[in-house]
Amino acid sequence: MDLMHNLALGFGVAFTFQNLLYAFFGSVLGTLIGVLPGLGPVATIAMLLPSIYSLDATPALIMLAGIYYACPANRARW
Repeated sequence: MDLMHNLALGFGVAFTFQNLLYAFFGSVLGTLIGVLPGLGPVATIAMLLPSIYSLDATPALIMLAGIYYACPANRARW
């Protein structure tokens, strides 16, 4: 029962409007910058790292995951 409570709590935090907006923003940035030649997900994250220092930990990690998984160069390696 405790597992289901913690899982529901995690989904409740992840699916707030603010975190979904950061995930969308990160996905858009990852796609737009990732299609440029020579810039992959790691370079995109490195360029945007100073801008996420003002965020809390949860939205920052959600945005970085959106950047990493939305980058087209990342999908080519799978």
